[in-house]
Amino acid sequence: MELILKQDIIGLGFKNDIVKVKSGYGRNYLIPQGMAVIASESAKKVLAENLKQQAHKLAAQKAAAEERGKGLEGIALTIAAKVSSTGQLYGSVNTATVAEELKKAGHEVDRKIITMKDIKKVGEYVALVHLHKEVTVEIPVTVVAENQQELVEEAPAKVEEAPAAVEEEEAFEEEEEAPEAE
Repeated sequence: MELILKQDIIGLGFKNDIVKVKSGYGRNYLIPQGMAVIASESAKKVLAENLKQQAHKLAAQKAAAEERGKGLEGIALTIAAKVSSTGQLYGSVNTATVAEELKKAGHEVDRKIITMKDIKKVGEYVALVHLHKEVTVEIPVTVVAENQQELVEEAPAKVEEAPAAVEEEEAFEEEEEAPEAE
């Protein structure tokens, strides 16, 4: 029995494929479940016409995805996150965070079409945006410490304060020793 599949069926075929199956399997399972229809001459003609129309729509979708991908090509994201002293993030940077940063940059991208591993350390990474099954854009993501500027400013200040504190203690000790000498 020849059938036209209405959806993907693992081990049998993909949507719009014409397959041969045993009569019982087709009549008792695939057709009643709405997974397939009988491949008559008229059904085959309808399928051919639908595939032609679908090819035009798919080409238009691919062209739109390529155009959208060109707009995303020059973008590089820098995400500031809270970081421990060892460089480990408190939490992680994930696809939702990348989608939010892209939105701030003026590009509306659904987080579900972005793939990447969750980032748990400071560094440089790559996020893939799948706009179409044949169109993928790589976006570089740099994760930096949120308090990196504060740490850089505080470190020299502490170094400067330390010698002054030592000098004050030495002066205080000298003052204590001076009255004893009299």
